[in-house]
Amino acid sequence: MILKKLALLLFVFLVCFGFEQTTNPRPASAQSKDEIIQSIKVEGTQRIENETVLNYINIKQGDILSEDNLDRALKSLFGTGLFADISIQRASKGVVLVNVTENPIVNQIAFEGNDKIKDNELLAEIQLRSRQVFTETKARNDVTRLFQIYRRNGRFAATIEPKIIKLDQNRVDLVFEINEGPLTKIQSIRFVGNRVFSDSDLRGEVSSRESAWFRFLSESDRFDPDRLEFDKELLRRFYLREGYADFRVVSSSAELSKDKQHFFLTLTVDEGERYKVGSIKIDSRIKDFDSDLLKPAITFESGEWYNAEEIALSSDSVTELLGDYQYAFVRVTPRIQKKSEGKIVDTTFVVNESPRVFVERININGNVRTQDRVVRREIELVEGDPFIRSKVKRAEQAVRDLGYFENVEFEPRPGSAPDQSVLDVNVTEKSTGEIALGGGFSTADGPLLDLRLRERNFLGKGQRVLFASTLAGERSEFNISFTEPYFYGRDLAAGVDLFHITRDFQDESSFDQRRTGGGFRFGYPLAPDWRQTLRYRLENNDISDVSDDASIFIRDQEGDRLTSAISQRLQYTSLDSIRFPTDGTRAWLDTEVAGLGGDAKYVSARTGLSHFIPVYDGWVFNAFGEIGAIEPFGGQDIQINERFFLGGNSLRGFRQAGVGPRDTDTDDALGGRRFYRTTLELSYPIAFVPEELGIKGHAFTDAGSLFDIEDESGSNIVDESSVRVAVGMGVSWDSPFGPVRLDFAVPVQDEDFDETEVIQINFGTRL
Repeated sequence: MILKKLALLLFVFLVCFGFEQTTNPRPASAQSKDEIIQSIKVEGTQRIENETVLNYINIKQGDILSEDNLDRALKSLFGTGLFADISIQRASKGVVLVNVTENPIVNQIAFEGNDKIKDNELLAEIQLRSRQVFTETKARNDVTRLFQIYRRNGRFAATIEPKIIKLDQNRVDLVFEINEGPLTKIQSIRFVGNRVFSDSDLRGEVSSRESAWFRFLSESDRFDPDRLEFDKELLRRFYLREGYADFRVVSSSAELSKDKQHFFLTLTVDEGERYKVGSIKIDSRIKDFDSDLLKPAITFESGEWYNAEEIALSSDSVTELLGDYQYAFVRVTPRIQKKSEGKIVDTTFVVNESPRVFVERININGNVRTQDRVVRREIELVEGDPFIRSKVKRAEQAVRDLGYFENVEFEPRPGSAPDQSVLDVNVTEKSTGEIALGGGFSTADGPLLDLRLRERNFLGKGQRVLFASTLAGERSEFNISFTEPYFYGRDLAAGVDLFHITRDFQDESSFDQRRTGGGFRFGYPLAPDWRQTLRYRLENNDISDVSDDASIFIRDQEGDRLTSAISQRLQYTSLDSIRFPTDGTRAWLDTEVAGLGGDAKYVSARTGLSHFIPVYDGWVFNAFGEIGAIEPFGGQDIQINERFFLGGNSLRGFRQAGVGPRDTDTDDALGGRRFYRTTLELSYPIAFVPEELGIKGHAFTDAGSLFDIEDESGSNIVDESSVRVAVGMGVSWDSPFGPVRLDFAVPVQDEDFDETEVIQINFGTRL
């Protein structure tokens, strides 16, 4: 019995001990050798070294051979992007076999079927390059990128197919076969929810345009998601200008037609109610500053319709005005409070505290060739002066007007103390030398050829040197001039001129004229917008080749005549642009006295004014007027070369010298001693023509008269002071080749002996 119990206990002990050995793992030191990596073999490599593969797999001889380690090694190799296929497996006990298939190398990349977008533009946008590893993922990404480029250019129907041409040595050529398809244009732009403004009103406010035949040079009728986002902002600005303070764009959608050739844009808006301006306050935090001084800068009044743009403009105006009181770094914040009950908006301009500021230092940066003094002399401020923003603004414009720099930026920044400011003048120089060869045509001079050599910043001193010659059917001209804009360091422009001009007046007055001479001049400012110029001129006039059947008045004046004259010009200019003004005034008074030696003795004067008024967006009205007179003294007569002539560009609808005293026997224009002329012209954008083309229409009325000539016995001279009037239409184009203008004018009031001209063309180019 006892033996049975001992046997049973022994059996239980053996069973338990054996179970424990099978369920508890042995320590690593006790594992067999077939669970340890003994070696790693790499197969399938061509260009890549086996050692490179071993470095990437992150396992090595002696590591534990487990599925986790093999899986991590597999992911690590695929992550390199170097291989198209990879397998890692146990080859035998302790041996790991890594078999790889390398991705090919791109030999070259080509594009086929593209015409509108060039190869270099497409290549710059993709990732793959020659001699890089090719992967399908990169190719797919590049196709997606190419689609984006074509869609950005308005071609949503484009198809792109990547083709792979296999070569030896595991290389491939990658060819993108492209079908660009037609332009996908905007068929319609519709608005939902607008009650106050019509669809056509809102279409005029957004930058996107519906497709039309005349937009062949514009891209505004091509769908662009970024442009659509900008259109939503333009709508918001428009409604806020009109007083709709609660306006919002609810949604926007762009539906592509099935043929992928047209888009239908729909914008859903919520206009909200219209608000008026309530109270207007200025909350100045500047100590001891009278905020009432800032009220003139507010551009709107209580009771007007709310206009967010006017509030922004007023905020800027208040900031500018505070700058004139030396508060250079003041911050003005408009605070808006809408009141839904009365539909009003209360506005408070918060002026934050700021000290008065003085100019500590002025730095000129970026000028390599131009001397510092050329820039500094245009700046009214000097170190130690009170900082006045209006003076800084005028100085910035003055430096920009020099024409020596591509970019000009005046940047005030805090100085060494709160009341000090450093003014950084940052400029980027541009070429100021010019060699121009031009050609053109005008109804006044016929075909012309122009050669011009000019340096506007000679030796970096701001001096101007010019050599110009013009050869035309009716005129030849040679000019040489030199100008020192700051003579002896003062704001005094001094210059010298030499000229030789020949004119063919055979058609108008049966003679040729040759003028040879020179002179010098001085110009200086009288006030910010006023300038005075004094000149002396010595000139020899030669009337030659007078026709045998010319007027006796002209035949008597054949020969040389020496003119020694002094003159002055007083000019006022407040134009916003010299070349294409839209606002402002230019007025002038010219007087000349001849008789300081020479043969001519006379006094002449002419004065005029040209005023521009912006009527509407792109519409500009110009009122122009000029009068002139010349009187002899010392018993001399006024010769034909000293008289005024009217017609052509100076009075459209009439030929050059087509108005004024005339010998009816010979039909020669004789010129006059008195004239006046005026022009009323409206310039406007032409409907359906994109503004970027630079084409404008013009409607005008020209009026004027030329008269007063001493009676010549034995000649049948007519001299009428009656006004001549012409009305017309014109079109101008600011072309890449120069300005072009065509005018069609019809005289509605003239004299029988006047010579008219309905069409006038002026064309010029600079190459």
